[in-house]
Amino acid sequence: MQDAFQKRPAEAEEDSPAGGVVAASAAASHGDEARGLRVLRLIEHLASASQPLTLSQLAARMQVPKASMMRLLDTLEQHGYVLRTPVGRGYVPGAASTNLALATLRNNALIRVSRSILGSLVAATGETCNLAIPEGNAIVYVDRVETQEPLRLHLVLGTRAPMHCTASGKLFLAHMTLLERRELLAMLTLQARTPKSITDPALLEREIVRIARLGIGIDDEEFVHGMVAVAVPICAADGRIVAAVACHAPVARKSVEQLLQHVPQLKEAAVKLRPLLLAESS
Repeated sequence: MQDAFQKRPAEAEEDSPAGGVVAASAAASHGDEARGLRVLRLIEHLASASQPLTLSQLAARMQVPKASMMRLLDTLEQHGYVLRTPVGRGYVPGAASTNLALATLRNNALIRVSRSILGSLVAATGETCNLAIPEGNAIVYVDRVETQEPLRLHLVLGTRAPMHCTASGKLFLAHMTLLERRELLAMLTLQARTPKSITDPALLEREIVRIARLGIGIDDEEFVHGMVAVAVPICAADGRIVAAVACHAPVARKSVEQLLQHVPQLKEAAVKLRPLLLAESS
């Protein structure tokens, strides 16, 4: 009978001081892991949203108490991973999140494939081509292959550019709802980069409607004097735009109309680049 009441080794270990330490350590480890995943899920929600998300929306989506979500957002904002918008009290990914995305995109395996695709596009068009993503109220060039022509525009990877006067930026604006676009443009100063930059909100809205109808972004010497560009979108299955493939050239070599002839090649490149940027189940 004595054996029947003896504790099994595992049970005895749990009751021992050492076993309690192990159990507590495992619980703490699990808690740290859950908190780490919560941060990543939060950034993922913000990155995939088509508009800034509020505290209430994030708390509901992630099933986290508002007080806990507020503390998490405050911490991430202090470290630059999220940015609070002045309009609507929403949150968007911050510069630190963008830098993390850029570092991921610069991963050797990803870059090799991306550079190969953009390189083939440059060979087909004869002009510089790039991959751009939206970040807050601007666009960021995350990959780029230059033409071999001596006359060209040099931009460093990670360069931010305005939305209202670039082919990719206007394409991102065209994929927003009217409310989203108005909220974003309310935060912007429509600065004239060249004499052709559109700085009147009504005229810019008319231009964005035109681009939405075409499905192609166009920069007619609006960002840099003497340079023109066209861009096509890379979209998720739900239609949300996640990036743009663009080609630009000096007007001394090509006009906007000539660049538009390369849209089929840009769309082919966008299809090839899409799997690098999106993890979707088949």
